[in-house]
Amino acid sequence: MSASTNKPHEIVERALELSRADGCVVIADEHSTANLRWAGNALTTNGVTRGRTLTIVATVDGREGTASGVVSRSAVTMEELEPLVRAAEAAARGAGPAEDAQPLVTGVPVSPDFTDAPAETSSAVFADFAPALGEAFARARAGGRELYGFANHELVSTYLGTSTGLRLRHDQPTGTLELNAKSPDRTRSAWAGRSTRDFKDVDPAALDAELAVRLGWAERRVELPAGRYETLLPPTAVADLLIYQLWSASGRDAAEGRTVFSKPGGGTRVGERLGELPLTLRSDPHEPGLETPPFVVAHSSGGDLSVFDNGLPVAATDWIREGKLAHLTTTRHSAALTGLPVAPAIGNLVLDGGTDRSLEEMVAGTERGLLLTCLWYIREVDPATLLLTGLTRDGVYLVENGEVTGEVNNFRFNESPVDLLGRATEAGRTEKTLPREWSDWFTRAAMPALRVPDFNMSSVSQGV
Repeated sequence: MSASTNKPHEIVERALELSRADGCVVIADEHSTANLRWAGNALTTNGVTRGRTLTIVATVDGREGTASGVVSRSAVTMEELEPLVRAAEAAARGAGPAEDAQPLVTGVPVSPDFTDAPAETSSAVFADFAPALGEAFARARAGGRELYGFANHELVSTYLGTSTGLRLRHDQPTGTLELNAKSPDRTRSAWAGRSTRDFKDVDPAALDAELAVRLGWAERRVELPAGRYETLLPPTAVADLLIYQLWSASGRDAAEGRTVFSKPGGGTRVGERLGELPLTLRSDPHEPGLETPPFVVAHSSGGDLSVFDNGLPVAATDWIREGKLAHLTTTRHSAALTGLPVAPAIGNLVLDGGTDRSLEEMVAGTERGLLLTCLWYIREVDPATLLLTGLTRDGVYLVENGEVTGEVNNFRFNESPVDLLGRATEAGRTEKTLPREWSDWFTRAAMPALRVPDFNMSSVSQGV
């Protein structure tokens, strides 16, 4: 019997029936993907996949506290359930008390579609996109450029049930498009990416036209040394930096004096002004076009996730409000330890509060500076300041008197996103964007372009 013959909600219910632990959480993730890949102006591969992952969390009460055990398996059928449940229970009994132990969540209304079949994607998601991509290939070929890239669409239906009565369901579509244009001699390269829920809002022709302009800019080459430059960061680069900042915004770590959000002498910097621009960095599970699960889904404990919080409702949260640090991420456990409000991590990120100026208008207002395309290979150097290093990629352009006058060499940078928010002198229009570096883990973001007067290009990079 295959996994597909067992309805996911029935798998969840049966696993809960089999449980002999004091508490039990069951998460069934039904996932399907469809993808296209292309190179040299021609499709190379396409495919569709289906799968299921089942996670069992068993909790066992003891005199010294509550322990938890977690086991996950793929392609689980009804016949394979009991050994999986017993394995989770054995893991819990063999573990010591869990530091993050809390009562399992109760009182959340049942999702009305909990017993419905999982949503699935298919190659039909590309019905309009694929022909338009073919037309873009023809235009690129005629224009003397080659297109490379991929489009991926994933749909995950998550069913979450607990021994305390929770029955929750969320369908999460995730679409990404990455497109590279290269000159035939491979000396010039330009990149564009998009995040989408259904590929209905993605225009390959517009992306190809954007990349053609950038390749044209790169026909003139200017070598620049390392140094500090006025720099325009496009939304994708801003997203990559601020996602890392969000991942580093643990309330517990800050309270223990280990991060850039720790206050000297003890406590956190919540309430402190981080920058003069009235920018708000926020997450909202119901943000239009960037929707994420409105409840906690934790397949394991660690950092700012706790399996005991599974099913806990999440609400819109301002991390930075009009330039001031407003919240740090917490579980129920870490919130109790630190005295901070409960603020679970949420799977999207929005920065707004800037002007309505487009990136093109910001370029027009630049006397001399650099325009980046994207960032790559971002790594942490110093957690105390959140100093990051990384590389520019696929186009750094020189702006002079409001116009792009050529392409310059790539750089390695050293910057802290917290410092950048404090030094930014202009934020443009907020728009949906695809983070280049973190798109395998975090795709739902909306950011403005930022103007930084003294971005630190610490050394020259030989990358393309």
